[in-house]
Amino acid sequence: MEPTAEHRAALGMICDTFLPGDGLGLPAATELGAVDTIFRILDRNPREAERKQFAMLLGLWDSRAFGLLTGSRGCRFSTLSHEQREAALLRLGDSRLAPARAIFQALEQASLLAYNVTPGPTGTNPLWKQIGYPAPFGRLDTAPKPPLTPLRFTESTTLDCDVVVVGSGAGGGTAAAVLAAAGLDVIVLERGNYYDDQDFGTGELDALTTLYAPGPATSAEGQITLVAGTCLGGGTVVNWSTSLPTPDTIRAEWAETGVPQFAEDEFGDALTAVQQRIGVTDRKSPLSARDGILERGARSLGWSVDTLPRNVSDACDAGIECGHCGYGCRLGAKQSATKTWLADAAELGARLVVDANVRTITVKAGRAETVSAVTSTGVEITVRAKAVVVAAGAIQTPALLRRSGLRNKNIGQHLRLHPAAAVFGVFDEEIRPWEGALQGRISRHHADLDGNGYGVIYETGPIHPGLATGFLSWRGAADHRAAMLDFARTNAIGVITRDRDPGTVWIDKSGEPVVKYQLSDYDAAHLHTGIVGAATILEAAGAQRIYSGHQAGISFEPGIRGSLAAFGAAAKKAGYAPGRCAMGALHIMGSARMGGSADLSATDPDGATWDVPNIVVADGSTFPTAPGVNPMVTIEAIAYMTAKRLAARLT
Repeated sequence: MEPTAEHRAALGMICDTFLPGDGLGLPAATELGAVDTIFRILDRNPREAERKQFAMLLGLWDSRAFGLLTGSRGCRFSTLSHEQREAALLRLGDSRLAPARAIFQALEQASLLAYNVTPGPTGTNPLWKQIGYPAPFGRLDTAPKPPLTPLRFTESTTLDCDVVVVGSGAGGGTAAAVLAAAGLDVIVLERGNYYDDQDFGTGELDALTTLYAPGPATSAEGQITLVAGTCLGGGTVVNWSTSLPTPDTIRAEWAETGVPQFAEDEFGDALTAVQQRIGVTDRKSPLSARDGILERGARSLGWSVDTLPRNVSDACDAGIECGHCGYGCRLGAKQSATKTWLADAAELGARLVVDANVRTITVKAGRAETVSAVTSTGVEITVRAKAVVVAAGAIQTPALLRRSGLRNKNIGQHLRLHPAAAVFGVFDEEIRPWEGALQGRISRHHADLDGNGYGVIYETGPIHPGLATGFLSWRGAADHRAAMLDFARTNAIGVITRDRDPGTVWIDKSGEPVVKYQLSDYDAAHLHTGIVGAATILEAAGAQRIYSGHQAGISFEPGIRGSLAAFGAAAKKAGYAPGRCAMGALHIMGSARMGGSADLSATDPDGATWDVPNIVVADGSTFPTAPGVNPMVTIEAIAYMTAKRLAARLT
């Protein structure tokens, strides 16, 4: 959208209410340039409807009518004092109306994120200096030349191949390598661009606007923030390197859905092959300050703690650099798809194409014939192929299948998100939560809360100023400023829920995906157990102050103010409805699931769609249910197995 002066003025008032500065070195949001950052991020959103809605909201913001909605007695926002503006925003955030809370959450997260990642006029955000957070490292002079040479088209092009792979992440990259190794002519189409070691290190803002998906940013109800990668290598370039195999209990559960190979050697061999190729090891998971708190607290409670295996090489420092490589690994140590599967595929002759946004698959007489993509500048790319592998991720894959006319009722159904929340603890010692091995420890103490394998796991992860905003509440500018100034002494325990009950992915009139997801009461009860459990770990580890991401602002100070019991009661009362507690989805799965019949699944045991047998899905959307662990290895193993089966049919 092209913002008007009215839009800029309204957004500036909103941002400066959330982040007014302190007059002592921290500038107001508008002085820092946060408004421009928000419009920069918003401009990437592919959904025109959302851009128009935001423009409409800003156009109405300073009206008397909107003043009635915020409880400001019909007063224009611009006429209110700063304290009155804060109160107006908090009334939105605390509203009984879910749409009002969704508006607040969108504005809060946009404002806080933009403020915390914007370098500002000097190139170094003053907040970073005050909390001890380093300025971006910059590109590494010793980084090698990027080894891959993907194609980029500037004029309309038609290509031919045996198999076209849509998406280049964990699923697409793996499938491409397996198919190319079988002697097939493979073309990989990636919506994003290619970035390698020498491109990383420029900070959160650049990473968020180049390596991560532009949308949808949240579920339609505002329940949960959605995070996915968009670049050559997909999420494997930016994920936290955690490499857990599919649990045996999950394999057995999935086999019962009509896909028997999940419990057989075929899938077991795929898991082994994947872990070997991407270099999974537990020798590069030293105890960071973050994980040290998780381990200290859990062990003092008698809870089990295990070392997390990771897909990194000996080049990983597992320290300062490692904590930043959720934004790309400058050292080239993370064994992403670009370093492994895509490199293998390219060496075997596969063609990699970037800046290729696939819009449709043309189906005739029940067979896929061509794939149509468009570049960011509008150039059309057509690929003719014998088979299509769709590995665009569990949001984009069902959207592409729907745009292409497939009608199986399960396409877009059964979406699982592993809803994640965080509980924060402030300690005496400096933790510098943005440093240390990405993820090195896990506690499964509450992984099975119902006897059926549904519950939560506890992990930490590198928390940066921008990333943190997705899990924080806001109860006023002074409260938020105090929390950020304690950031270096703060640790977050992540609570990852294995969700039993699903959401959906649909497409709007323009064909863009819309995610609908509301946490069920069943799953919310498990998340609540996790919230209390995380607070229990932090208290046992010696935290001075503990707070959750509930918008109600729930906290306690062990031995001084409140108690763990009161914290739990307050969290339960606040609840987990949309806008009540900050949540994120970093594991997006299940929207084109595999199964034994078209009545229950979108794809058959070969990964082929029931509608069109030469369209095969090979990504996290194939999961029959949520796995309850970080899904990268499982995605790659499914893609490996599915590609082997497809190669056998084609050759």
